[in-house]
Amino acid sequence: MDIVPIYKRVIGLDVHQAQITGCAIIELPGGSVTHERREFGGFKRDRKALAEWARSIAPDVVVMESTGIYWKSPYAALESVGIVAWVVNARHVKAVPGRKTDVADAQWLASLARAGLLRASFIAIHNARNNANPNKAIYAVPVNLMFNPMITVEASPVSSKRFPF
Repeated sequence: MDIVPIYKRVIGLDVHQAQITGCAIIELPGGSVTHERREFGGFKRDRKALAEWARSIAPDVVVMESTGIYWKSPYAALESVGIVAWVVNARHVKAVPGRKTDVADAQWLASLARAGLLRASFIAIHNARNNANPNKAIYAVPVNLMFNPMITVEASPVSSKRFPF
């Protein structure tokens, strides 16, 4: 039984600390399928090149595994050019039967995404990620003031509060 493709243009990214491997699977109007593989470094210029390459392909879906923290920088680079990538759980990718080797990770991710077999993890929008703790600014007190209980700090123009430490 063949897997029926849902998406026509997908990119799978295998992200490591110093290297990002991308595989684009593109279904052409005649029905034939092409594979395009590219490798990028881990530096900012490389992530920009990755984002430009992905934008030039105009994919329906971009997929990467959520291994460690290494997905964050490529995700931000893709987001900066208007592409929202799917970050998928690595356990879910490995649970799907099939051949999964380190060499073919990007192609495997792209194949699974093309068939609609992957589910994206929740990633908060850019502003919410940067403001993960909205109370952080309230409690940011210079170190030399932290241990003096007699110092009053203005929390707003209307009222003042005394810090308990």
